[in-house]
Order: sequence, then C-alpha cells, then structure tokens
Amino acid sequence: MAIIEETKKGIIAICKSHKGEPSPLMPVLEEVQKKYGYIPLEVQELISSEMDIPVAEIYGVVTFYNFFSLTPKGKYVIGVCLGTACYVKNSQNILDKFQDILKIKAGETTDDGLFTIEAIRCMGACALAPAVSVNGKVYPQVSVDEVAAIVNDYKKLEGNA
Repeated sequence: MAIIEETKKGIIAICKSHKGEPSPLMPVLEEVQKKYGYIPLEVQELISSEMDIPVAEIYGVVTFYNFFSLTPKGKYVIGVCLGTACYVKNSQNILDKFQDILKIKAGETTDDGLFTIEAIRCMGACALAPAVSVNGKVYPQVSVDEVAAIVNDYKKLEGNA
C-alpha cells in the first residue's frame, strides 16, 4: 500500500506536534489510529523516519496493544466479551454465532468492509453479562438468538438487509 500524499502530510503533522515530548510514540500512534483507522507497516516506517524511532520498536508497540490495528477495521466493529463473567454466561457461543453469520473469524473483517469481529477479554460490563458492543454501543445480556437481529439491524442501516 502506498501512502497517498495527503495522508502522508497528515501523519507528518501528527509526528511534528509531538516532537520534544518525553515519550511521544504512544500519543502519535493513538492519534494516527484514531484518524486513519489502522497503522500499516508503511505508516510505521514514516513515523520511524519522522520520530527517529526504530521501526521494530514501533511495530512492537502496535502489535502489543490490541487497540492498535495493522489492517483496516470494518465500519461496524463488533466486540464480544470473553471475560470471566461473560464467558460463564455463554459468550463463546455468541462469538461463534457472529462468526458463523458473518463468515469471518475474530480479528477479521468482512469482504465488504462492513463488519469486524473482535474477541475482547473484558469490557468492564460484567453486570450486563454476556455483553456485546458495536462501535461502543453496549448490548446487555445478549443471547445467541439475538445475534442475527443485531447484524441485520446494521445491515439495514446500509440498505443490505
């Protein structure tokens, strides 16, 4: 993937805005992720040259923290909590159902770019177990039978249902 000039300028501006800070890498990566949605190797190389930080260090940070992504995410990011409270209330079967319906595995994005499924270790909504989130909207006490309706609601928004 070649970085288009406008994106390149935006990333350079982000890097410059954090130069001189004691630990600029995390803020730069967070801002780039928020603005562009993911941080592929080409972007990491650009950040490396602008910040004088080795690519290996940047790659290590990007792959260590699960909120950074090397690939584009779907328009709708479905997070299925697999934390203890959710897991004991059947969240693995909920995750399996999302994967079955969307024909992708956790960590993948549908070919149309609409959906990404993420297995989340805990979303802090234990009282709502089993919990699912879509772009930050939390669905409490989800059952396997509700999964298709959740997916269809978002497909309807796109005119695909």
